[in-house]
Amino acid sequence: MLTLAADIEVLARFGRALADPIRCRILLALRQAPAYPADLADALDISRTRLSNHLACLRDCGLVVTVPDGRRTRYELVDERLGHALDDLRNAVVAVEADRTCPDADEKDCC
Repeated sequence: MLTLAADIEVLARFGRALADPIRCRILLALRQAPAYPADLADALDISRTRLSNHLACLRDCGLVVTVPDGRRTRYELVDERLGHALDDLRNAVVAVEADRTCPDADEKDCC
């Protein structure tokens, strides 16, 4: 069983990963199916370099893993429960505050 401090660290890591819209898009894409970086970059319409940086962040946060596949490397969510958590979180936010928007991160009052 995790301690409260460990629980907080895990949730903070998850929050940092979700704080960026591109990382959210990557996680939602990988929730649908594992993917290769080139395919993800094309599907998300971002450069491969930018995608690589975000995938590294998600790997460092422990949310995605690499799976060797011949000469290529595929990315996938670290655990299928993460996909369920993303669905639950998305549904909870939509159900509670569907008409709200978050202020810009630069604003002092942003959560």
